[in-house]
Amino acid sequence: MGIPLTSKNLNKTIKWLAQPTSLAWLQQAVENPLVVLIDHAHCERKAAGVAIQLMFRYPCEPGLAEALSPLAREELEHFERVISLIKSKGQSLKLLPAPPYGAALAKEIRKGEPERMLDSFLVSGLIEARSHERMSLLAIHSLEEELRQLYTDLLASEARHFCIYWRLAEERFGRDVTVCRLEELAKVESAILQSLHPEPRMHS
Repeated sequence: MGIPLTSKNLNKTIKWLAQPTSLAWLQQAVENPLVVLIDHAHCERKAAGVAIQLMFRYPCEPGLAEALSPLAREELEHFERVISLIKSKGQSLKLLPAPPYGAALAKEIRKGEPERMLDSFLVSGLIEARSHERMSLLAIHSLEEELRQLYTDLLASEARHFCIYWRLAEERFGRDVTVCRLEELAKVESAILQSLHPEPRMHS
């Protein structure tokens, strides 16, 4: 059994996130574990795709492929693990209507370079940070032991992925510029999550 759901059990100290996840989201996620698991699989697949897309967008950027190729492989390994767990429950991957989270964040990415590169790194990093926060909550509160174990096992990777995107940004744009823009985007990211999506999703 997971720990009882109370606001005291929510992590309020996740660095770079402007606001912690709400108790309402956690309640929704715990009550709908399979839907969240299926959505999680899609998130892992999309995260791998984003890393690959960045490598194609900036094919000659020094150090980028070396950082993002292993990240993409790891995201696909996570995707495969989640798919396996879904199948073990007698279910299969299916399409789910996406919440506005990803599209709304993508709109914040500026079009011109080098701003586009900076924002792409930071938006990807914020998504990883939010994933880490929410998986940490599910690792504690999920009612099934195998789900708690899954989310526990993935925590270190999610934190490392945020650090990769952070480092890519800081190395190219400096700490001051990176921190300033990340704080701006973090406020937007939190604002997107203020209205709970009616269907449970990893980022709703």
